[in-house]
Amino acid sequence: MPSAIEATRADRDALAEIARGLTAAQWQAASGCDGWTVQDVVTHLANLFWMVVDASVLPDTSSEPTEVAQGIAVAARRGQSAEEALADYEKVSESGLQMLAELAAADIELPLGDFGTYQSPVLVSAYAFDHYTHIRADLFGPRGPLPGLPPPSDELRVAAALDWIEAALPQQYPAAAQACTLEIQVTGTGARVITFGSGQPRGTIRSDAPALVRWITHRGSWDELGVEVTGDDAALTVARTLKVY
Repeated sequence: MPSAIEATRADRDALAEIARGLTAAQWQAASGCDGWTVQDVVTHLANLFWMVVDASVLPDTSSEPTEVAQGIAVAARRGQSAEEALADYEKVSESGLQMLAELAAADIELPLGDFGTYQSPVLVSAYAFDHYTHIRADLFGPRGPLPGLPPPSDELRVAAALDWIEAALPQQYPAAAQACTLEIQVTGTGARVITFGSGQPRGTIRSDAPALVRWITHRGSWDELGVEVTGDDAALTVARTLKVY
């Protein structure tokens, strides 16, 4: 999945450049990710690369749900200075991108605990999705503390992020996928239709990709983001519970 590798590298390079220009206060500012500072977000993204480079660097969280495990891993590395966190991210991300390219080429099945089981090329899209989301929704406004504009939401990066959403939804919510079918219509850059479930759609959600990333990660409501919804109440109630990690 070369496009996902390229998308991850594009946002990796953008994040490294952003981080080099941060003040000490900005490193420690609260991000849009609840309970995490800007430095914590950078550490988390570094940790994701460590998972494919050398997971022994991270605490053993094999008995924990994935989201809890990620929080533990971030907390364990809070002793780093901002300079150390940035150097760590820059170094491990280079090695990590090489490992991801090898995994994508191998096309093997990888279990990700409570997140589901995926073919390895799809895993690369998860890295693109995480970078896309954390940079734009957690570091920059309106939720994040950094001023100015985030990196672009171009076709390369949007498509890779959407690929993960499309792959992850049925894996992370199998019971909901059996209960009802939803149609997510993505407009603008990366336009596509994502069908959740099978059968006749009982609800339709229509938004552009940046808004989709925010509402599907519970970083914004449909009303706030100008999302258009139609369908029966039960189906839309299910749609509101969906959250991609």
